[in-house]
Amino acid sequence: MASSSDDDDSADEVEDIACAFNLLRLLKKRKRGRGHRGSVLGRETIPRPIQEGAERLQKDFFDDPPIYGPRFFRRRFRMRKELFLWIEEALLQYKPAYFKQGRDCTGKLGCSTRQKLAAAIFMLASGKDAFSFDRELRMGESTILEALHEFTRGIVHVFGKKYMRSPNQFDLERLLQTAEARGFPGMLGSLDCMHWVWESCPSGWKGQYKGHQGEPTVILEAVAGPDRWIWHCNFGCPGSYNDINVLHRSPLFDDLVSGHAPQVNFTVNGNTYNMGYYLADGIYPQWATLVKGIPLAQTAKQQLFDSLQAQYRKDVECAFGILQKKFGIVKGPSRNWFPVDMWYIMCTCVILHNMTVEDERDLDQVLEDEYDDGTAAPPLPRAHPTIDRIIAQRSKIQDKVVHRQLQHDLIEHIWAKFGPGD
Repeated sequence: MASSSDDDDSADEVEDIACAFNLLRLLKKRKRGRGHRGSVLGRETIPRPIQEGAERLQKDFFDDPPIYGPRFFRRRFRMRKELFLWIEEALLQYKPAYFKQGRDCTGKLGCSTRQKLAAAIFMLASGKDAFSFDRELRMGESTILEALHEFTRGIVHVFGKKYMRSPNQFDLERLLQTAEARGFPGMLGSLDCMHWVWESCPSGWKGQYKGHQGEPTVILEAVAGPDRWIWHCNFGCPGSYNDINVLHRSPLFDDLVSGHAPQVNFTVNGNTYNMGYYLADGIYPQWATLVKGIPLAQTAKQQLFDSLQAQYRKDVECAFGILQKKFGIVKGPSRNWFPVDMWYIMCTCVILHNMTVEDERDLDQVLEDEYDDGTAAPPLPRAHPTIDRIIAQRSKIQDKVVHRQLQHDLIEHIWAKFGPGD
């Protein structure tokens, strides 16, 4: 009996030790997950003059007159000062607990609102690490990374509904007018994909994200118009996919399938069509909503069509080039560990790009109640389509016969519009 009791006590002790060990491991894991260790023995604390950095930033760009004028401001911040101040006001209303300047427990002032916004924008624009801006802004590395984290979330939540929307009826009219002048009636833009290298991809995921570029990448699918506005943004597919795989997983045609997309009707070469289309390169399938070039153009009509199609298809590639030139963080390899952070960064860059396009190219300002799901007017009820309608719409979108007929009609239309006369 004594032996049995001793064994039970030993088992209880082992179980208690195991529970304590698991609890200790969980606490350490949670502590590492926060990323802020606080006061640690032997850790160096740098007495940064935060207010000196705020005053320097104010004198350099925001005083009247500033040391660096509007041209230097746009070069540094990738936008005009008026747009920056509008973003500042919106983010202060969105999350004043973080973006408003406050004091710590000792009463010392923290980083100003403009310091936090400037740190995030500088990182997006240059693609450098956070430590590179410590000397200029007098902000710690962890503080700059936190500012980037909050800035990207704020931009997406505040401006994403307006600047990542699909074209509404007002936008379609403008796009169709430009397309008609170019010789492509019914064209809504050009479609293509861009790869963003993921340097910090976990080893277990590299096989999934490694594609033809030989290194892990994440794919951005986008549609751009002639003014380089990005109307569609689908980011997150692994780099092992090609453009066809991305297209099949894209929400690009979801509204068209469900019947919620604005109606597009146009006539070309005597034939009437009721769906808009996008210009795409040769890898894409022969769908009724995609118009590709002719690989081996033989006749003069085909050569003229192929030349113009390739010329206007470059709109999305030019948008990618502008996006990478403007925001160096998406040009170089990403050093983020989590895909969700990459998604917020990419969406933020697309939103800021569209905001500068609207701000600097004299586009018509879109009011709050003019874009989809606007807050000024309640959204209309959306009926759920039946499964038969979804199947019928997808078959209509992927109709190869309509694709070939549309391509033939566009060839004849372009030749009649731009070809040599008799």
